[in-house]
Amino acid sequence: MSLGRKKKARQQSLWIPQHKVARSPGHPFYKRLNAVLAKDGFDEWAEETCAPFFKEGGRPSIPPGVYFRMILVGYFEGLSSERGIAWRCADSLSLREFLGTGPDEATPEHSSLSVWRKRLPLDAYRALFLRVLEMVRAKGLLSGKMLGVDASTLEANAAMKSIVRKATGDSYLAYVGKLAEEAGVEAETPEEIQRFDKKRTGKRLSNEDWESKTDPEARIAKMKDGTTHLAYKAEHAVDLETSVLVAAEVHPADKGDTTTLPETITKVEAHLDHLDAREDLAWLVADKGYHKAALLKDLRQDHDLWTCIPETGTGKRYRKWNGEAELRQVFHENRRRCRSEFGRSLMRKRANLVERSFAHLLETGGMRRTHLRGLENVQKRYLLHAVAYNLGILMRHIHNLGTPRSPRGRKSLFLAIVTFICLYIWYRWLLVDLNRDR
Repeated sequence: MSLGRKKKARQQSLWIPQHKVARSPGHPFYKRLNAVLAKDGFDEWAEETCAPFFKEGGRPSIPPGVYFRMILVGYFEGLSSERGIAWRCADSLSLREFLGTGPDEATPEHSSLSVWRKRLPLDAYRALFLRVLEMVRAKGLLSGKMLGVDASTLEANAAMKSIVRKATGDSYLAYVGKLAEEAGVEAETPEEIQRFDKKRTGKRLSNEDWESKTDPEARIAKMKDGTTHLAYKAEHAVDLETSVLVAAEVHPADKGDTTTLPETITKVEAHLDHLDAREDLAWLVADKGYHKAALLKDLRQDHDLWTCIPETGTGKRYRKWNGEAELRQVFHENRRRCRSEFGRSLMRKRANLVERSFAHLLETGGMRRTHLRGLENVQKRYLLHAVAYNLGILMRHIHNLGTPRSPRGRKSLFLAIVTFICLYIWYRWLLVDLNRDR
């Protein structure tokens, strides 16, 4: 067989017969996901839901099913920007088949994705989230009895250099330059201002005094790696029996856990009411950042929830309750549950499943840094990532394929097992051989 050589650049043919167009057999994950969506009537439901937001006449837009599929591709392929999603869909034959795009058709551009995101209200995205929850519950993958809650940070699409003083509108360099002038230090160039800023004490950036000029809804926060960025806060409510996301809410990054938890629980109850599963909800498990005596009392009395939230360990050993017997009772009941073996097992399960959901959405899903601005835009995109996460759980239950990389992972696992068995057999043979020589 002779060596093949790459052909030099040549003019492309003007006409190509359709039967000669290169085709892809399709990715097994996306083909089966399309089958699951078609069986549920996803495209018909999407067209009916999105129809009120478009007027009659004019040039037809892209089908809503294509738009939602492209954003789902962003989660499954780990793409964070709409430009990256549009480029990936245009470049991949298997993804073109997933979208239903013919060989003579162009895939939607990133500007079309932006137009759809802005046109559809947040309620439409929540309706899609509930639709997928219905599909998950129909397969018995949502019990709604025990919930695990936790929060993480998303880096906003705005740099710290864009912050301005709320009172005066001065940039950070202009503000530090004024401080240098008041201190009698000559600092005219940006380099001199930065040197003065490094030496001065008492530096503090507060959300009360500063805001971003490009994304006013982003807040200054410390990320998981210890750096400070403009960010948002994502909060998950996960079913601890099936790892399904029951709610995925985005909040301002400067809001504390005890402040955002009631809003997230309200969303959880609304979702479970829609699924007729509200009466099953009984347990709430969270980390010590959610511990607050008044919050424990509200969760027990208003939401009828048994809590398992450990204490921070920074308070006094003995507390004065000032006659608040109900508050004292709820506090000590929560403490006893956390110290019990059942409570500890729940906390271990929460740490495993809830942190795993963040790993899927933020790390492998590409949402640790968002490329959108505004709380509502970030919430829309995050809900679609939560939809894709739940679809992955559904696909793993039906076809044993949770992501497009699952077949590759199974192949790697099989090779690792075979390698381990071979090494074990060789090691046992070597021991027998050494004993024989003795």
